[in-house]
Amino acid sequence: MDRRTFLRAAVIGTSTSVAFGFSVAPEALAFPAKTGPNPYGGLQAADARGIMLPQGFTSRVLARSTQSVAGYTWHSAPDGGACFADGTGWIYVSNSEMSSGGGGASALRFNSSGSITGAYRILSGTTRNCSGGATPWGTWLSCEETDLGYVYETDPKGVNAAVRRPAMGRFSHEAAAVDPDRRVIYLTEDQSDGGFYRFVPTTWGSLSSGTLQVLRESGGTLSWVNVPDPDGSPTRTRDQVSGMKVFNGGEGAYYRNGTCFFTTKGDNRVWAYNAVNNTIAIAYDDNLTSNPPLTGVDNITGATVGDLYVAEDGGNMEICIITPNDIVSPFLRVTGQSGSELCGVAFNPAGNRLYFSSQRGTTGSSSGGITYEVTGPFRTTL
Repeated sequence: MDRRTFLRAAVIGTSTSVAFGFSVAPEALAFPAKTGPNPYGGLQAADARGIMLPQGFTSRVLARSTQSVAGYTWHSAPDGGACFADGTGWIYVSNSEMSSGGGGASALRFNSSGSITGAYRILSGTTRNCSGGATPWGTWLSCEETDLGYVYETDPKGVNAAVRRPAMGRFSHEAAAVDPDRRVIYLTEDQSDGGFYRFVPTTWGSLSSGTLQVLRESGGTLSWVNVPDPDGSPTRTRDQVSGMKVFNGGEGAYYRNGTCFFTTKGDNRVWAYNAVNNTIAIAYDDNLTSNPPLTGVDNITGATVGDLYVAEDGGNMEICIITPNDIVSPFLRVTGQSGSELCGVAFNPAGNRLYFSSQRGTTGSSSGGITYEVTGPFRTTL
C-alpha cells in the first residue's frame, strides 16, 4: 500500500469524513477534491505584471507597499482582505502583517467603474494582522497572529475608530468567518497544535461580550465546549479544554450555506465544518490526489456560484480553484516572486473582480508587497 492509499484509508477510518457535503444545496459533491482541469481553461503566458491567467482575464496593479496610492502610502506586508459595498462602489480592506505594533489595516475605495477614488488607514498600532473576516453589519475583523493576540473590529469606511474585542479570546488569531444562521463567528488559530473556535455573542451584531468555545472530539462526536479563560493567561486557550480537536496551523476561513471552510498549512488541507449536522470533513488534502496543484494553503474565499479560491503561501505562487464538482486546479500563477506568498483573496460585491496581494512581491521583502485586481468572465452558473 503506497503512502497516499494508506493516508486515504487512515482518514476514512476516523470520525473525520471524506465524503459528501461541500455545502448545503445547491452544491453537493464528494470530498476530497481531486486534480482536474480549470473550468476557465489552461493558464496563458504571463502578462506584463508576471501573472498567468486563463484566456479572457486581465490583471492590474492597484497598490505597492511604501508607495503612494490616491495620496496615501500603502502599507507593507499586505495580507488578509475583504470587500464591502459602498454606495454604487465598493471598498477593499487589507491587513498589514508587520510586527512590533507596525501592523494594522488599510482600505482602497472604488467607484462604480472600478477606479480608485481614495485610500486610507483603518487600524494602527497592532501586531502581525494576518487575516480576519467581514461581518454582516459591515465591519472588518482584523486578527493578530501573535501569542495572546486580539481581534479588532474596524470600520472599512474609516469613520469610526477600531475597537479591540477581548471577549473573542487572546491567542494566535488567523481568520474569522461569520455564521449568521447560528449567529456565531468561527476563528482559526495559527499553531501546530491549535484549535478551531467559535465566538457566541451575547447580542447578535455586538462583539463586546459573549462566550468563546472550542471544538472538542470525543468518541467520534464533536461538541462545542466553553473556554474557561478566553484571556489565555497564564494557560493558553488551546490548552484549557481536554479533548480539544487539534488542527495543524489554522489559516483562512470562509462561511457559506451552513458550512465553514478553513485551511490548515501544517498538513496542507482544506476542511469543511458542516454546522447543520455538526460534522467535519476534509475537502482537500494534497496527499489524497495525484499531482496536487494546491500546496501551502492559506487565505480562502468563495464565489456565489460555489467555487472556492485558495491562495498559496509558497507552492507555485498560485490561487487555486476548487469547484462544486470536486475538482481542484490553478486559477492563476504569479511568476518571478518565489520569495513571497499570496493572500487577501476577495471578490467585489458584484463578483466580477478578484483582489489579492503578493505579500513580499518581487523583492522578497515586506516593503515590496503588491496588491492586484483580476477581472474577466467569472462564471455565474455551473
